[in-house]
Amino acid sequence: MIDIDFERLRRLGLTPALAHRAAAVAAECDAADSDSPNLDLLRLTEVHRDAVRLHDGADELSARALPRLTRALANDATALAVGDWVLAATDAHGQLWVRARVPPLSHINRRDADGRRHPVVSNVDTALLVMGLDDDFNPRRLERYLALVHASGSDAGSVVPAVVLTKADVIAAVPGLLAERIEALRGRVPASIDLFAIDGTDPYTVQQLQAYLGAGQTLVVLGSSGAGKSTLTNTLLGQQVQDTGAVREHDSRGRHTTTSRSLHRLPGGACVIDTPGLRALRPDVDESTLAAAFGDIESLAAQCRFRDCRHLDEPGCAVREGVPADRVRNYHKLLREARRDTMSVLERQQQLAMWKARGRAGGERLKAKRGEG
Repeated sequence: MIDIDFERLRRLGLTPALAHRAAAVAAECDAADSDSPNLDLLRLTEVHRDAVRLHDGADELSARALPRLTRALANDATALAVGDWVLAATDAHGQLWVRARVPPLSHINRRDADGRRHPVVSNVDTALLVMGLDDDFNPRRLERYLALVHASGSDAGSVVPAVVLTKADVIAAVPGLLAERIEALRGRVPASIDLFAIDGTDPYTVQQLQAYLGAGQTLVVLGSSGAGKSTLTNTLLGQQVQDTGAVREHDSRGRHTTTSRSLHRLPGGACVIDTPGLRALRPDVDESTLAAAFGDIESLAAQCRFRDCRHLDEPGCAVREGVPADRVRNYHKLLREARRDTMSVLERQQQLAMWKARGRAGGERLKAKRGEG
């Protein structure tokens, strides 16, 4: 049984669709266990090794997840993530337990080098993709973040990306650099995506991003270490909540001052999730999702001379003629990663064996040329 105080939880990002899902999950719990305790709907604000932090709209609470829930999520190749809505109940000893997870409307995953999924955040409306205008500036990495966000949506909801270029004040001393870097993103960031150049410490930033800060909205701040994510989060909060640190002068890289994801309530009624820089940024995408994320390549591919053009060295390739070469190379790299991530263990073993065989054959040919053996 569950009693949802919608008005109180709306400031945490609860929507009618999520409330409906929560009620359905609570009914399933009641049907499975006639002695099921009264359940509370709460939002997950932090995930730690053995515990989680939850918010009920008034207070933040510490809880643990039931082992069976953790196992069930692991079997589905996922886990609890900041932004999730969960159903929890207190036992006879006063311990709060997470008993069920409400299926999220949106969920951002990344993959590691072995292809395993790792949840990033759930139930966000907007992803602020933060990139410094200093030496942190990297259009290829930004394309990866765009693909990461593009893969997060579902029929029930999708995440809207917005590009936030920080440290505009730092590069102001170099004439023309801001215009040059924005021009470098032309054709790589779709025109439908908002792009902002800001000073992350300037309170005016709140006005620039106001369209994303409505009551009940949830934002996630994504970007590399040292890009200015925590500085931006503090500016949106209007107070110094997240630690910030200096960056190295020679490459503008920062250390991980934010070590875990955390959800914060903003003064205007929205929520923001700050995140640490992702050391391994591999979007959880398949080939069709990647094609949609690189819509210009997908569109021009129809004009290639050959229907099965791979956009490598084939003659009459409209993609190579119309898309910057660096963007095409990045697309191919992401495509290789996506194909590898969807391979079975046997297929990966077969691919490795093929590569080894090619390596041995190449070595034999080299020896033959040298007259060895």
